[in-house]
Order: sequence, then C-alpha cells, then structure tokens
Amino acid sequence: MINLSQVQISEIKNLDLLARQVVEGFITGMHKSPFHGFSVEFSEHKLYNKGESTRHIDWKLFAKTEKLYTKKYEEETNLRCHIIIDNSASMHYPTVKTQTLDSLNKIGFSAVAAACLMEVLKRQRDAVGLSIYSDTYEYYAPEKGSDRHRKMVLHQLENLLNSTSKATTETYQYLHEIAEKIHRRSLIFLFTDMLQSSKHEKELFEALRHLKYNKHEVVLFHTFDGKTELNFDFDNAPKKFVDVETGEEVNLFSENIQEHYKALVENYFEELRNKCLQYKIDYVPVDIQIGFGQVLTSYFLSRQKML
Repeated sequence: MINLSQVQISEIKNLDLLARQVVEGFITGMHKSPFHGFSVEFSEHKLYNKGESTRHIDWKLFAKTEKLYTKKYEEETNLRCHIIIDNSASMHYPTVKTQTLDSLNKIGFSAVAAACLMEVLKRQRDAVGLSIYSDTYEYYAPEKGSDRHRKMVLHQLENLLNSTSKATTETYQYLHEIAEKIHRRSLIFLFTDMLQSSKHEKELFEALRHLKYNKHEVVLFHTFDGKTELNFDFDNAPKKFVDVETGEEVNLFSENIQEHYKALVENYFEELRNKCLQYKIDYVPVDIQIGFGQVLTSYFLSRQKML
C-alpha cells in the first residue's frame, strides 16, 4: 500500500487509490463529527426533527454521538449526483510539470476532488455522472452506480490530469446543454473558475438557474489559485503576464497593482456569492492550495438537503 506522503511527492498514477487515501484521511479527521462512521451510519440515518415519531430513533447511535437520528429505509438513502468540470485553458493554470498531490493546477485539483467525491458516493451507494466541457461538450456519462461505469468515469478524470488545453469557453452555453440531459432530481457539482472570454454574466447565471430545474441541488465549486489569482502574490520583478485564453499580454511590476487587483477580485467573488444566494445555489470558493476537505464537507451538507 502506498502511503499518502509518497503520493504527494510522486506523479499521480492511480487516481482510484489516491481518492481512497484522501477520503480515509478525511474520515479520520471527523472524530467529533455527527458523520463519524458515515460509511454505514450516515447512509442509513437522518437527523431527528422535533415533532416526528420517536419510533425509529436509533438509541445506540444516540449513545455514541449524543444526537438524535432516525433510521432510514434503503430506498430513501440513494441519490443521483452529476459532476461537471470546466476544461478550458484557464483551468490549466498554474503550469505544473507533473501533477502531484501537493502540486496541482485547477484542472488537476478538480479531477482529484471529483474522484474523491466518487469514492464517497460509492460508499453511499449513490449513482454518479460526469460532464466535461471547454469550447465543445467533450464528455458526458449519465448517472449510474455500477463498478464498470465508475471505472470508465475515473479513466476520464485521469485523462484530465495529463491533458493540456488552449480552448476558450462560454460556460453558459454548455450548462444549458447539460441541464437538458439531467432529467431526474440530482445533486449537481460544478467545478469552474468562472472565467469567460466575454462578459455574458447574465447568461451565465441564467444557465446556473437552468441547472436548478427539476429541483436539482446545485453546488458551485468556484476553483482558483489563492496565492496568485486572489492575492496576486508574485515577487516584485518585472514580469510579462499572458492571458492563457486570449493571448493578450501586459508587462508590469506586480507590487504596483496588487492592492487594487485584490480589491477587484474580492468584489467579483462577493458578487458571485450574492448571485448564488439569490438563485439558491450553494457557492463554495475553493482555493486549490487548501485541500479537499472543503469539497467533501460540502458534499455531506448538500446530501443532507437532498434526503
């Protein structure tokens, strides 16, 4: 068995194994959480709501967690999840020679995070589907729960880890297409940096609203590199900055604009948050430097809403 520290400094060659290790590490850190032991308990229990019948309360679980849970029937525990990943050129920032657990670009982080979600979904006996888009609708797999299907989707995620892209994208176009394919109520996770080659903000949020059709639960993982894309933290030497999608170039000293740049970006993030709140979409800012706990925690919270 490869330990996690070895994976961190070596190329990611077995995404399935890595996802299991990350999820196991996450579970180990949840000792005081009501989700402790979730591989059995969480999939078969829900929090007791005042006024409900006490007939199905699990008193043994209460003794362990000091929280009231009621038992759930098998047909209540399964849900459908669809993962959507933006594979445009900006998602391949920052440039890394080899994707390792402690050196991932945005697309690498999204691929590993998606694999971790799939590992949890497998343990919960949930079905998973996948969509990948850039300047085309690159890949679509409907929600299924079989092992063969899961391996096929994992293979697509592994391809993302080793891919490059020069594609621009208009996210809203493909979100509409994806929304038309998902008919049954699902939990939808979208990984994107929310960068477009044009300013079609209204169209983008209309597309996000379209994903809410059929009462889907939608989580936007706004994926970014906090060090450089939010804080603009570069050494103060003259640099040429190149837009990876448009090719536009600008020469400057980062320190000269850092404060103004950060204020603009933070304002944009806040606008995204408020729009998502307005449309009842869960907005989760995901700094790729922080780790996968932020993504996995969001899964549990969203799953509670669905069941």
